[in-house]
Amino acid sequence: MNDSQKRPRIVRNDYTALKRPSGDGWKPNLSVSVVIPAYGAQEKLDLTLAALAAQTYPDELLEVVVVDDNSTPPLRLPELRPEHTRLITTPPDSWGSAHAVNTGVAHAEGQVILRLDSDMVAWSDHVEAQMRWHHAADYLAVLGHKRFVEWEPGRLTPTQVHEKIGCGEGRALFEIESSRPHWIEKIIDDTDGLVVHHPTNYRVFIGATGSLHRDFFKSAGGLDTTLRLGSDTEFAYRLAQAGAVFVPERTSSSWHLGFPQMQEKETEGRNQRLPYIAQRVPLHGMRRAAPPRAWRVPHVDIVVEVDGAGVDQVDATVAPVLAGKDGDVRITLVTGQAPPRHDREAILSGEGAQLRLIEEMYEGERRVRMLPERPEPDPAVPYRLLLPRPVNLRPDSMTGLLGTAVREDAGLVLAELPEGGFARLERTAAFARARHLTGADGDLDKAVAGIWGAVRHRRLASAEPGDTAFTPPPPSLPRRLVRRLFNARQRARLRALLKR
Repeated sequence: MNDSQKRPRIVRNDYTALKRPSGDGWKPNLSVSVVIPAYGAQEKLDLTLAALAAQTYPDELLEVVVVDDNSTPPLRLPELRPEHTRLITTPPDSWGSAHAVNTGVAHAEGQVILRLDSDMVAWSDHVEAQMRWHHAADYLAVLGHKRFVEWEPGRLTPTQVHEKIGCGEGRALFEIESSRPHWIEKIIDDTDGLVVHHPTNYRVFIGATGSLHRDFFKSAGGLDTTLRLGSDTEFAYRLAQAGAVFVPERTSSSWHLGFPQMQEKETEGRNQRLPYIAQRVPLHGMRRAAPPRAWRVPHVDIVVEVDGAGVDQVDATVAPVLAGKDGDVRITLVTGQAPPRHDREAILSGEGAQLRLIEEMYEGERRVRMLPERPEPDPAVPYRLLLPRPVNLRPDSMTGLLGTAVREDAGLVLAELPEGGFARLERTAAFARARHLTGADGDLDKAVAGIWGAVRHRRLASAEPGDTAFTPPPPSLPRRLVRRLFNARQRARLRALLKR
């Protein structure tokens, strides 16, 4: 598939290459569904809908889906609202903002989904400003701007809000000087508006106001309804894994009525979210500093073809990684055959002996599994390392390989192996975007090289195995140093010289 109006090739997160529609003569053609998860706070919802009724985006292309998360008393739609507005109540089998958003998207008819919290007053061009970006590319996650203000019930009426927004005077509803910015503004400023790519840029796409194409929302899997807190962060991470480009829209803004929990109770709010986010987001800062362990979503999927290999060869690959600093991995040993038999005939004939040994070797290690065929890439895992055969790794092999990927910000790293061939470290986000751009029959490596970069890495593996159960370290420090400094042939010559 060639580049099209909706799928221009964006390098990493440099969206400045996009041709965003501009000017008053622009004629939009994408429909948008504003999905509003709501629980109580009828007065704030009335103001939110009054502001949406005064948007500059064409009425015929805009619908609003309010999702009542079983409020008591039930929410109602006020008279002052956009023409195409519906109220849906979530089924009682679940609750929370993630469930409400997914429910709203399931009922939405727009080509783009714009999530807006029910305590937001959007300026007149708030929807239009985000939609201009979505007319330029179909894999953007556009973040709307907002300021937090102290809220006093009864301060404003829906009519007052509608009139001010309709006149283009939304900024005059509150004093900028007494409002607060969101903490994500510092990240956006420090990365030149997110143009400077960083693997954790996804952190800014949280809550309140943001938009993306509906098909992209669904292909990423929607929000995780098992998360009562932090679901927006986890979803933003999966969007990044799916190849999203994050765009902060700052030409318009909105008012957030009241201060969020994370500003009023920052430490408590962070502690409540951290265990859930850490299990699911390998790029979270805590994960990179924590000692290696088995997590729900690993940092690296290592896939090793082990057909015909001995257990000692396999352990020379596996053991150093599990013991190393970057042991946040899931290792899949691809056998190329059915699981080994354990009946008397197979044991006596020696059939499948090595596979049985490999199976037994990692029986208690949760980070290792055996499969007959190579698994499909896991979209939630940031990196995948493909090894065509077992090789002798070191405890720092993964550290060096990942260091190259991060330092070069590469989408593909090819690592030379001692006896020929290459290992491949693939950045999931880069390959996901390449598939989106090129289709099923495209040259993915070429596409990744163009949008993210491909580099070479040396010294991934050693000629000799390191410390494993089959090659334990010598008991004395001098012997350990000799083995580390000299290979087998050099050690043999050294012993011969010492015997003279």
